[in-house]
Amino acid sequence: MLFALGINHATAPLEIREKVAFVPEKMRSALEEARRDLQVDEVAILSTCNRTEIYVAPAPDGQRLLAWLADYHGLPTQDLQNCHYAYRGEAAVRHMMKVACGLDSMILGEPQILGQIKSAYALAHEAGTVSSVLHNTFQQVFAIAKRVRTETGIGENPVSVAFAAVSLAQQIFSDLRQDTAMLIGAGETIELVARHLRDQGVQKMIVANRTLGRALEVGAQFGAEAIVLSDIPQHLHRADIVISSTASPLPLLGKGAVETALKQRKHKPMFMVDIAVPRDIEAQVGELNDVYLYTVDDLRQVIDQSRRSREQAAEKAEVIVDEGVALYLADLRALAAISTVKAYRKKVQRLAEDELERAQRALERGGDAQKILQQLAHGLVNKMMHTPTVRLKEAGSAGRNEVITLAQELFDITDLDLSDNNE
Repeated sequence: MLFALGINHATAPLEIREKVAFVPEKMRSALEEARRDLQVDEVAILSTCNRTEIYVAPAPDGQRLLAWLADYHGLPTQDLQNCHYAYRGEAAVRHMMKVACGLDSMILGEPQILGQIKSAYALAHEAGTVSSVLHNTFQQVFAIAKRVRTETGIGENPVSVAFAAVSLAQQIFSDLRQDTAMLIGAGETIELVARHLRDQGVQKMIVANRTLGRALEVGAQFGAEAIVLSDIPQHLHRADIVISSTASPLPLLGKGAVETALKQRKHKPMFMVDIAVPRDIEAQVGELNDVYLYTVDDLRQVIDQSRRSREQAAEKAEVIVDEGVALYLADLRALAAISTVKAYRKKVQRLAEDELERAQRALERGGDAQKILQQLAHGLVNKMMHTPTVRLKEAGSAGRNEVITLAQELFDITDLDLSDNNE
């Protein structure tokens, strides 16, 4: 049975979410540790700025999984006790589908989450911690998410965290065309930020990244200057807008560095948005008079304004999710039937081999071939019929007519067959 446990933007503040975020570089070892420590067959972990979720099969004890998550990050289990959620079986599948469709996101219908779930599956697959249960579940989840995108308007004009950050910048600076933006990181979110900034007329952008090659790659798309993270202090004073989204486990910008930049700017205001979890910018930076610092949680108001326009599409998406869950459960039941069919086929095969071996010995002794074939067929029929006959007689004696009716359906016995036997 599948089990899902996690925390997200609705259940836990940023201070908690950043403490349980998984660093991408350590994800493989985390998956392996979870499988070993929890003694389960399959594990996958989704870790984004808004949620951390662990998917496990077979289902472990929920408190044990919560304790593992807390212990892995060096936290008391009590810190997560009141802000986590857990789903088992059908409810877990439904939750995964809603997450993939953007129905559980801070931004209703946001498209990035599906890519993040696909990445989580790919990482677990590479680590060898995904097998039949999670593999089949993820494939169903991806299929339903695709249907929702295709058949509803939930993804039309999506307001992403990146778009919300740029919208907030417009509220601080009415005209962005003369401003310089520094973008820290070079992932998908930063690319979206750069695209929205360019759409708003921003001409001067600086992309800072751990590796210069990736910074140059992103910068080339938008005519932006590329630097490495260590060069940020030298260029920070040039930035009117700073938007950061990296996977760094520690802050990249501290209060001292920003104070120095403000002095060089003669205290001209700086707008800063920290989308990263854990945070890239120390919280103390927000104490500076000439800095407008926002975190991913502060974007909620901007995001909520767009939510109402997609709620009708979300209702249709919920129906598709219901259909997806029903199909998933039907497939599970079909798998159970397949196992039974395979077991019965194996049993009949053994019976046939026994009868064939007996017939071959009789032929080797010079017996009559036609008579031996008749005996083979008769013996096989008798052996195949023995157990069903006993069980049906027992059911009849006990008045369990539903078993007899089911047998008639299973063996395709019609009313005409029954009337022929009564003549």
